Amino acid sequence: MKNYLFIFAIAILFASCKGKEKGEPKKFISVLSLIEKQVAHIDTSLYAITKVVTKDSLHSDTFYISRENFRAEAKDFLDIPDLSVQKIAKRYNEETRFDELLNRVIITYTPQKPDKEVIQKQEILVTPNIATGDKVNNIIIESVKSDRNGFLEKKMLWQLDHSFLITTTTQKPGEPEIVTTTRVTWNDHSQE
Repeated sequence: MKNYLFIFAIAILFASCKGKEKGEPKKFISVLSLIEKQVAHIDTSLYAITKVVTKDSLHSDTFYISRENFRAEAKDFLDIPDLSVQKIAKRYNEETRFDELLNRVIITYTPQKPDKEVIQKQEILVTPNIATGDKVNNIIIESVKSDRNGFLEKKMLWQLDHSFLITTTTQKPGEPEIVTTTRVTWNDHSQE
């Protein structure tokens, strides 16, 4: 009798593993939808939107951005692949961990074949809270494009309801590396 139970347990385990291999749909969080929601909110807000651009840590320029131009400023975030689409999700892996020091759940999406994807990481930092519900605090995106024309790397941080930061590193063949940091801020009074 014990042998039959053991064989039955192995068969169930094998069947469940086999089912996952055959393309069970991945249910990833759509980072793109979170950002789209933020952009839609800013489109209808009365926030003062500022943009600070720094090149090679030497020179900074500050601009005011109109609500109508905010979507264009956030274009790099809006061009990321939507991982809620199964065709795209199949190309990515998900890792979830809890960082005790930050008191955050970190959900990371990375490509299965990094050399075939421009977006190398989509990461969501969530503060867990049973009473009020979990809150997404930050979104981190990393992209890398390298070809015969040069190297382009973008490290992007979206702080929900407050700002975003894009650090762009470019290098063309035979030329020095250029680092440009763009910070766009709105709803600035909320970060006290």
